[in-house]
Amino acid sequence: MIASSERPNNNLLRALSPSDFELVRPHLRCETRAAGDLLYRPGDHVGSAFFPCGPSLVSYEVTDGDGRGVETVLVGREGAVGGIVSSGFLPAYCLIVVKFEGPFVRMPILNIQAAKDRSPSFKSFFARYADCLMAQMFQSTACNAIHSIEQRTAKWIAAAMDRTGDSMVPLTHEQLAAMMGVGRSYTSRVLQAFRQEGILTTRRGALIVDDADKLRTRACRCNDAVKEHFDVVLRGVYPEPDDAAA
Repeated sequence: MIASSERPNNNLLRALSPSDFELVRPHLRCETRAAGDLLYRPGDHVGSAFFPCGPSLVSYEVTDGDGRGVETVLVGREGAVGGIVSSGFLPAYCLIVVKFEGPFVRMPILNIQAAKDRSPSFKSFFARYADCLMAQMFQSTACNAIHSIEQRTAKWIAAAMDRTGDSMVPLTHEQLAAMMGVGRSYTSRVLQAFRQEGILTTRRGALIVDDADKLRTRACRCNDAVKEHFDVVLRGVYPEPDDAAA
């Protein structure tokens, strides 16, 4: 159980008013998840919400009949996954996968719904988060349709850095290609070009960003658009590049 004087390092939970946080605090449970852990598969009964803390990251991935997946949304400490938006128990639509290992807070959906029923401000707060999550999905759909693999690669790496506060992104060529729904050869060519330009270096199982500013100039503005919407709807919740360890 989370002590009354503590707040997990999740921006949603930290932004709740003291009275709203107290509604859910007794039901929060801390746990650690490893990279690759599946929180939900399509059709799974969604009984709990997961709040990534600190550098932890999860993604929503939609798969086709051949088992290929495309990442639709990356969620870090600015959000939560698994029934946080809907009311009641519904089946999961897509894969929800841990991308970067680390701490999480878990809470039963029944307790979230009870807090919504008791507090209009709590209900409104998570309705606003639902709006921000929907904006991320819209932006991701547009990004996958109109931006180049180079722009999308730079955007994804920059988004991961913003949330983890670390220049090392534990991602392989194969994982990056699978997340973007393209062949490994495409992402390998992009990463090779980034290496030649001094943007990043690679090591086994990880990418090391050497020039974050140059990386961001190669990315599309999709991350910025999502952040701007968060700042209007839930100011202070979207992660800043240097506050992951706070």
